[in-house]
Amino acid sequence: MTDLTISQVKTTLLDVPLFRPHGFATYTATEQPILLVEVVLEGGVSGFGEGVVPGGPWWGGESAETMKVIIDGHLAPIMIGREVNQLVGILADFERSVANMRFAKAAVDVAMHDAWARALGLQVRDLLGGCYREEVDVTWALGVLPLEEAVAEIEERIAEYGHTSFKLKMGSGDPAVDTERIEQLAGALGGKVGLRIDVNARWDRMTALKYLPRLAEAGIELFEQPTPAHDLATLREIVTRIGVPVMADESVASPADALAVAHTQAADVIALKTTKLGGLQESTKVAAIAEAAGLACHGATSLEGPFGTAASLHFACATPAVNYGSELFGPMLLRESYTTEDLVYKDGVVQLPQGPGLGLDPDWDKVKAFTRD
Repeated sequence: MTDLTISQVKTTLLDVPLFRPHGFATYTATEQPILLVEVVLEGGVSGFGEGVVPGGPWWGGESAETMKVIIDGHLAPIMIGREVNQLVGILADFERSVANMRFAKAAVDVAMHDAWARALGLQVRDLLGGCYREEVDVTWALGVLPLEEAVAEIEERIAEYGHTSFKLKMGSGDPAVDTERIEQLAGALGGKVGLRIDVNARWDRMTALKYLPRLAEAGIELFEQPTPAHDLATLREIVTRIGVPVMADESVASPADALAVAHTQAADVIALKTTKLGGLQESTKVAAIAEAAGLACHGATSLEGPFGTAASLHFACATPAVNYGSELFGPMLLRESYTTEDLVYKDGVVQLPQGPGLGLDPDWDKVKAFTRD
């Protein structure tokens, strides 16, 4: 059997252009900084992961740059010389040595899973319990766009990729103007597709209770994190008063957070991001808590590139609790990928790649082209 000892941990900063600007509540991205992580085993096998946050440190306090510092200086020394099948013990040592920094930990968690699975000739999903499904539904997310551009992009995605569900970003401007924009878009589409909104935790209680009923009346089918992460009482009030499912994203960054949301009945759905939770192992704990509490799980994204998206896809395909679709569209937002083969998107779903590990390999020429000077 291939020697499973970790010999090297390599990190490379990439700047990958997006095919169009993507607007968040506080930031508009034109490229995605990605930290490509390679875990090399003594037997010659390499596994890959990505350090990615959605648009930069405004979201979770980390960036591709901080992740490189943490991995190179603190996590890699814990890993090197140990066998990759000691993954759970390595992760426990991470927690004893480095507080928080979940996005950085997720990147190496995924790379270790990829290397371990490749060394055994298995897929990553096999390390997570095996095959439950082969594909997952994909919701496409729009940035903050004018009405005509939003309608055009939705029509294009329907025609080309078969999407039936779309997420609309809010929270970057005047709530009244923002709400009117969404009402107009919903009216223009006439119920042709499912629409949901994401406020990125930018509204206070009074704003949410004023405008969310209007959005419900317009036919919005899901409210994602309308109010601040810590304010579970207001999220519960929205759940009980408005009658539209609420998805907790920023409120759930750990298994303990998921337990708090379940106890307070503050959401109907958990946005399960393998990145913000610290990797595949921690994500398994959150999925179990959600399932036990009767909450749905949505395969959410941090706008990962191909490797990070593939990791979340393997997790979703091995985890029955991920039962509320996904938004694993990150590679579709990139102008160009940096793998030898792309993930397959069609008919509104993304298909699980079939090769060993994550099922993807780097295109090193493209990696070099995107590498930061």
